[in-house]
Amino acid sequence: MSLKIKKNIPLIDQHDKNFMYGGKFGGNFIPETLKKPIDDLTKLFAKLRKDKKFLKERDHYFKNYVGAPTPLIKLENLTDHLGGAQIYAKVVSEAIGGAHKIYGATVHCMIAKKAGKKYVVGDTGAGYAGKMLSMAAKKFGLKCKIFMGAKDIKRQRPNVEAIKKNGAEIVPVTTGSQTLVDAVSECMRYWVSNCDNTHMCVGSTVGPNIFVKICGWSTAQISRELKNQIKKEFKKIPRKIKLINCVGGGSSAYGFWSEFIDYDKKQIELIGVEAGGPKKSKLHAAPLSRGAKLGILHGAAAYCCQNNEGQINETESISAGLDYPSVSPIHCFLKDTKRARYTYATDEEALNAYLLVTKYENINPSLEPSHAFAEAIKIAPKLSRDTIIIVNSCGDAKKDRDILKERLGKK
Repeated sequence: MSLKIKKNIPLIDQHDKNFMYGGKFGGNFIPETLKKPIDDLTKLFAKLRKDKKFLKERDHYFKNYVGAPTPLIKLENLTDHLGGAQIYAKVVSEAIGGAHKIYGATVHCMIAKKAGKKYVVGDTGAGYAGKMLSMAAKKFGLKCKIFMGAKDIKRQRPNVEAIKKNGAEIVPVTTGSQTLVDAVSECMRYWVSNCDNTHMCVGSTVGPNIFVKICGWSTAQISRELKNQIKKEFKKIPRKIKLINCVGGGSSAYGFWSEFIDYDKKQIELIGVEAGGPKKSKLHAAPLSRGAKLGILHGAAAYCCQNNEGQINETESISAGLDYPSVSPIHCFLKDTKRARYTYATDEEALNAYLLVTKYENINPSLEPSHAFAEAIKIAPKLSRDTIIIVNSCGDAKKDRDILKERLGKK
């Protein structure tokens, strides 16, 4: 199969019969016990996507519960300070709960109800996917269990408190690096034994193909909103746009880009920014931009940070939400087709970007989108005034208050 993107077909649907993108990324590398629940979910979701009543319901909850559309604002002070390109932010963190994860969580809970399941289970790193799933579960009357690495529980306390407040149970994961990668593993393990009455929600565009699809389909709402907002702001789609997004698993980036993938890359460039980790460390979470090899993790083939024996490497990043050793098969496909460009920002660059953005503008991006802002700050001065940079400010820094206080002395 050639590595070519087809026009007018959502990227999440451009896989072969083995659910592989470009013949090499994605798939369903799963134990036999998961085959039936995954097949059932795949069939149910295919049906729901065509169900007008379900779509109407989804749009109703996106508008009246999530708070879509989230605003697109011009960062005039930052633009003036840097010179060069005009910088905008799509403030997705204005959605209820403070991050883009609410789109996927809402859809997953709607699917769980349709499947007649009483329980939802999910994984979380930054705590956003967990917080949003616990919120949506409460909204839809479902019981909720969240798996979270013990290290992340310590560093993302505000979101942990929110999850508990929503009545969900948090299961601390003390194996491995005690971060997102281990939380996903434990969550899948739990689902294998409880799939009869439990629906699993994967918080990003990772894992077996159906989870890549559900997440991508849900977050694509962001780029539908953005396309309308760009047309309203500029009366047309401008000739030079750069859409910059942080990339961990890759859910917010796919959602931010999905409507624009068919455009020529000279007109709309897609730039993904991974977590480069601390400047002085060899560890990072940047498989796409730092030459990781193909591996299989959590049921999908993708580029993974791994050692020479093929064991998954530990990662390090100030941002719990980007601290994942692999990435969505969709992003591997976008990289290899050269439709998107991937780079990374170090912890220090992300912190400096956070300081600069909050100094000049009235937004409060979490450490995840601060990585994207770092790239915007780097390239904007070198670009012409008629270039439009739009950054997806996909999360709110409330959850990072302890880290910011420790690193910057900020309250």
